Amino acid sequence: MTQPTTPRRRSLLKGAAVAAGASLSAPMVMAQAAPTTFRFQSTWPAKDIFHEFALDFAKKVNDMAGGRLKIDVLPSGAVVPAFQLLEAVNKGTLDGGHGVVAYHYGKNSALALWGSGPAYGMDPNMVLSWHYYGGGKALLEEIYKSINMDVVSYLYGPMPTQPLGWFKKPVSNISQMKGLKYRTVGLAVDLFADLGAAVNPLPGGEIVPALDRGLIDAAEFNNASSDRALGFPDVAKNCMLQSFHQSGEQFEILFNRSKYSALPQDLKSIIDYAVQASSADFSWKAIDRNSKDYIDLKTKDKVNFYKTPDAILRAQLDSWDKVIAKKSSENPLFRKVLDSQKEFAQRAGQWQRDYMVDFGMAYNRYFAKKA
Repeated sequence: MTQPTTPRRRSLLKGAAVAAGASLSAPMVMAQAAPTTFRFQSTWPAKDIFHEFALDFAKKVNDMAGGRLKIDVLPSGAVVPAFQLLEAVNKGTLDGGHGVVAYHYGKNSALALWGSGPAYGMDPNMVLSWHYYGGGKALLEEIYKSINMDVVSYLYGPMPTQPLGWFKKPVSNISQMKGLKYRTVGLAVDLFADLGAAVNPLPGGEIVPALDRGLIDAAEFNNASSDRALGFPDVAKNCMLQSFHQSGEQFEILFNRSKYSALPQDLKSIIDYAVQASSADFSWKAIDRNSKDYIDLKTKDKVNFYKTPDAILRAQLDSWDKVIAKKSSENPLFRKVLDSQKEFAQRAGQWQRDYMVDFGMAYNRYFAKKA
């Protein structure tokens, strides 16, 4: 039965409607978690393009996280020295960091196999393919567990082949390496020691001062952009291009596992995809910047570039074979990593060699100087 609508009833209905409308239109007040900040440190000086690459990665994460996660990147030495990054991230002194796996070589020699040596003929992108699809990632996690390093590791950024290095006087044969005070890192230390050099594994920021003071006679770091920014052409005018000592290296991004595990799944996914995006972006930017700086090194800095003689390259391979035989007999994990790399390299290398055209043929057609 329909009730009659009295003035009082109409007033009550109107008040209820207003109240309901107000409750529907009022904004929902929800508690929002405070943003998470990760304190990161790179193993690179602030002026090095490698530190820029660390900042590039952080920006991708920060932009996609929409303020919920911020990665704050500090340069090498801001909290700990470059070679102490792994321990600092493991202990939680740092929440994360940016470097290379070879810097942890002193904890287990097998770690250097993610950067040192010829990698059975794999180029750096193939090494990353082995890591993610050929079993390398699981092996790296096994090694970290064996040395009690509870970290989350991402590898990315296939680095172009690194030069033999910067020399006060260029070398033309392997005998000139004997007694040479030389800087390198990772298993390249063992390789060059076998070639007769007196090796000093200095971090990046200390190399040029050591060259300048005569503490070392020659040194390698990485690429035209880094080498120019760090001041190599100010202390040496000869650079030897091409080498097998670090021809397949890549970057490593580390996280303290507890801090990483506490993140919600969507932020973990953002980190994962930021690593992949950074790997592609690094490759493209490196080609652009390295090629420009290579020209500037030749024209503005008056650096003399020489191709490393094939005899020295073959001597490197001879020494490498001796080094890995010795390390394999001492370290089962070293042998395990080598076996995995070799199996992948034989298959992937055959495919690449058969399918890849000789780009040098086309380049020489259009750009090689006429005789």
